[in-house]
Amino acid sequence: MPRALEARMNSKQEFIEYYKGLEAALENQNIRIAIGRSIKAFRGNFSKTMAKYPHTIKMAEEVRVIKEQSFTQWNNLLKTAMESITENHGTPYFAQTEEDLSKLLKNIVGTKQVIVKAKSLLGEEVDVRKKLEAMGNTVWETDLGELILQLLDEPPMHILSPAIHIPREKVAEVFSKAMGKKINPDITEEVEAARQFLRQKFMDADVGLSSANVVAADTGALLIIENEGNARLTTGFPRKHVVIVGIEKLVPTLGDAFKVAEVTWRYAQYGVPAYVNMITGPSKTGDIEKVTTYGAHGPKELHVIFYDGGRKTMMEHPVYREAAYCLRCGGCMYECPVYALVAGHFGYRYFIGYGSIWTNFVCGGPEKAAPIAYTCLRCGRCVEQCPVKINTPSLVSELRKDLVKNRPTQWSSK
Repeated sequence: MPRALEARMNSKQEFIEYYKGLEAALENQNIRIAIGRSIKAFRGNFSKTMAKYPHTIKMAEEVRVIKEQSFTQWNNLLKTAMESITENHGTPYFAQTEEDLSKLLKNIVGTKQVIVKAKSLLGEEVDVRKKLEAMGNTVWETDLGELILQLLDEPPMHILSPAIHIPREKVAEVFSKAMGKKINPDITEEVEAARQFLRQKFMDADVGLSSANVVAADTGALLIIENEGNARLTTGFPRKHVVIVGIEKLVPTLGDAFKVAEVTWRYAQYGVPAYVNMITGPSKTGDIEKVTTYGAHGPKELHVIFYDGGRKTMMEHPVYREAAYCLRCGGCMYECPVYALVAGHFGYRYFIGYGSIWTNFVCGGPEKAAPIAYTCLRCGRCVEQCPVKINTPSLVSELRKDLVKNRPTQWSSK
């Protein structure tokens, strides 16, 4: 079969399967119940947070400028960050492709290891848990939502609340089966059950795997925002900590990084998160004769992999670079009218309209991106919610033009 014809047939099938998924989601009672509850809770919490911390709106404008300027010098920032991490006794790496990333993980992690993993959208992008399992390792998701999905063998449906589409009644059913005891559909009881289930896994782990919300190049500091405490245990308990983080997360200074972090958690609806972890290297102590020794109570090794995977191309594009400003606060999804009906079925590894740009550049390509782009209503509600005002309607329109322009070899059904 000619390659062009095969590509067209594959692309047509992508559309068919994608819209079948949307139709099924529309009939899913669990999605309607859970998403309805979540949107109501988010809007109430967000309004209270912004009323209490109104300066966040002005700070968000500063953060957009920080991101814009960082992208013009990302190569220098990467060099500086890697030098800083080395000075801090960590080990930095750069992976340009997914294949490069897999090779690095295999060399760093090895095989037959027990790995605890904190939530990471980049990890979902490259399917890192399955990669590590294929190498002969045991991997446990430690974020509550990700654990639920691991037990269900389902993908996430939101970047911050991955199991947003699963109501407490279904969680009780899943936990009861996995944990071998009756768990009632009471959220407090379900959270406690997860705590007990994971506690020994933290103790047994050889490796902790995480990403980071933002990286300060000048100090090599990695900031991780969380509420559960699982990321703190994941990054602080095992003897080896491995970080995979996208190059778009680099900013020049620690001050810049704190601004990015604060805006991120505020637009994610939190006045202040339970934990903000700042990691610059392996654990260390100087308590005996002021001699710095590495590998105290925390990890003895810190490995940081900076990942491209198509980000460089997107960040250097005169139009699409705006999509890479995304802070991953997740607020836009609660305002998207399509997402409210079908949850993460409106997406691939990245969700809603802006996700079509990410899908096109870093995972899936135009075949996966096209159905998402044509699902977006371009209503602009996401722009109103976005802290850095990503103009998703304009980006989606541009992507549609490019998809049509390239349709003979990429996605046309004709």
